[in-house]
Amino acid sequence: MMISASLSPDDLPALDEPEAQSGFTEWRGEGEALSRLRLSGLHCAACAGIIERALEGQPGVLSARVNAAAERLQLRWDPRRARLSELLARVRGAGYGAEPDLAASARELREREQRRAVWRLFVAAFMMMQVMMLAWPSYVAGPGELSDDLRRLLNWGSWVLSLPVLLFSAGPFFTNAWSQLRQGRLGMDVPVALGIAVAFIASSGATFDPAGPFGHEVYFDSLTMFVSFLLAGRWLELRARHRVAQELESAVSRLPDLVERVLDSGDGRSERVLPSRLRPGDLIRVPLGAAFAADGRVAQGSTAADEALLSGESAPVPKQLGDAVVAGSLNLGAPVTVRVERVGADTRYEAIVRLMREALDRRPAAALLAERVAGPFLWGVLLLAAGSALVWWHIDPARAVWVAVAVLIVTCPCALSLATPSAWLAAAGHLARRGVLLARLELLENVARVDTVVLDKTGTLSEEGMSLQQTGGESAWLARAASLAAHSQHVFARALVLAVPADERVAADPGWQGVEELPGRGLEARDDAGRLWRLGSQGWLGGVAPEEPAQLVFGPVDGPQRLTLVFGERLRADAAEAVARLHALGLATLLLSGDAPQRVHALAARAGVQRAIGGASPEDKLAEVARLQAAGHRVLMLGDGVNDAPVLARADASLAMGQGALLARSQADGVLLSGRLGDLAHLRELAVRTRRVIRQNLGWAAAYNAACIPLALVGLMPPWAAGLGMALSSLFVVLNALRLQKA
Repeated sequence: MMISASLSPDDLPALDEPEAQSGFTEWRGEGEALSRLRLSGLHCAACAGIIERALEGQPGVLSARVNAAAERLQLRWDPRRARLSELLARVRGAGYGAEPDLAASARELREREQRRAVWRLFVAAFMMMQVMMLAWPSYVAGPGELSDDLRRLLNWGSWVLSLPVLLFSAGPFFTNAWSQLRQGRLGMDVPVALGIAVAFIASSGATFDPAGPFGHEVYFDSLTMFVSFLLAGRWLELRARHRVAQELESAVSRLPDLVERVLDSGDGRSERVLPSRLRPGDLIRVPLGAAFAADGRVAQGSTAADEALLSGESAPVPKQLGDAVVAGSLNLGAPVTVRVERVGADTRYEAIVRLMREALDRRPAAALLAERVAGPFLWGVLLLAAGSALVWWHIDPARAVWVAVAVLIVTCPCALSLATPSAWLAAAGHLARRGVLLARLELLENVARVDTVVLDKTGTLSEEGMSLQQTGGESAWLARAASLAAHSQHVFARALVLAVPADERVAADPGWQGVEELPGRGLEARDDAGRLWRLGSQGWLGGVAPEEPAQLVFGPVDGPQRLTLVFGERLRADAAEAVARLHALGLATLLLSGDAPQRVHALAARAGVQRAIGGASPEDKLAEVARLQAAGHRVLMLGDGVNDAPVLARADASLAMGQGALLARSQADGVLLSGRLGDLAHLRELAVRTRRVIRQNLGWAAAYNAACIPLALVGLMPPWAAGLGMALSSLFVVLNALRLQKA
């Protein structure tokens, strides 16, 4: 069944059907399911604890973890003892929105939340301007110029105009505050709602009874201004958070809704099916501009694919007959037919989706600390406000209420709770676009502290396959040898073909006839004159020199002339430049490999790596990393093989190559999908910038509170100024973090 993009309370029971849950739920056994949900209405770190408390302790709930910055809930529950619809109703009962974490519903949830936020802001701002017009005469009139009757009439008008602000615009503050108090937890909305309520009640008392205990001064203008400023700040903050969510979501929401599968009838007929119904061996037609629904190979036609999801590279990648295509990449060239090889959870696309969801579900230690501190901090805020009101009641009773309201508003730690997660999420979105996916957001902090980079060799510093290193003898025959090598898929033959431009190979091709490949020897064929040529091992061509394992010889069988071809590992194109950048950033480099020491040292010299160790077993690699750590070094490990998994787990920070083994990727803190070693240096630079931005955010939040709390306590900051300062403080933190998206 299809899930509605916007679920009403009546629609919630539909989520209890397993088919409806398949898009956002994993079943990990008979008694355990893991559901990922998108939340709305969160404004601070304390909101996470309120939602968790609403769920934990409920029958069938195994655990509930909320990431407030990412607005996501990871819910582990027992389908035998609980219904998902009831658990979502609990979240909504706590005052927050909850939807399945699906692209369509999440997008609709964001749009609906933004529309409501804009309307509330519009009503508050419009009424604020009207109230300001009515309040203006009281500010500018001289003594005796404004009669008491006219002043009371203006106050009554302000009271009427403030009602929509109180009942509609400020409604979420009261709803959330009440839900938080019912749950026995304090959130940011409690002091805000309390401040708004106290200000309105006191102003109403002054309006109805100017000679009463609240005095004759009204502050409806401050009230409406405060609500407007706070809603404006939250709307801009909401836009910023949604922008980060869209960046991350766009990288994992590219599968088509329906796929054209070719039937086995042989007459070319096809049917439209869901991607989940595809099976290995199926033939699917992929039209121009559509996404590939599964991993497979081109079976008919040729095209180009946008694989930015996998590599961060925007340039289209040519795809010829037999070339591999991956799910989630876009078909940009022409319609093609693809033979499906991997579907569903086995595809590389799904691995990326799981990785990014796990990263967003994780709550770093800094975020957990903020959530633990938020509750006690808010209790302190309430006690401080009550104490200030008590003191001012003895100094100047007319100002006691306003001082308490200002203290309540100015001390809300919104900026403090957003300082770290907003920066980490912005940096994670930027890296995702470059093809660097973080499995743990703490990687950014750890990479900023490392001083040594340990690299694996094969598949990491070097690419898969070989490259032509040097030639000897009849060099004029190189293009002719490459034209013969084009008939083989041997690793050396492919390397030779790549070393010679296609036009030169075509021009040198004598029209080979009777091409035959002999296992363990090489290729032989006759040219247009009937002369027999061979490309293969030296002994096969009658050579007397000792055999070299990485060497081929090419020449005619009936002649003494020979072309010698020496092959070696192919260093990644940007390896030397990337290593130089790492050194410029103050990092030491070490090449650690199980390959022969001679080849390891040779490759390290070509790449510019400072130190190399060859012939290392997995135990040796682990011991070397442990030795570095014992000496006080912080290690970043980059690897790709199964034997790298223990080292990746032991290192202070770790990255796995995107094409590496699944075990290596599961043990790493992130995945270098792009395969570009230059992104390793970029990650280090961005991690240092992220740490700097976090410190700026924390410094700003601390400085703001240190400066404004005393002003509020001594009565120099009215409530509207406190609201403006609070909104601008949170907005500064979020906008400062968003700079990392363009780093």
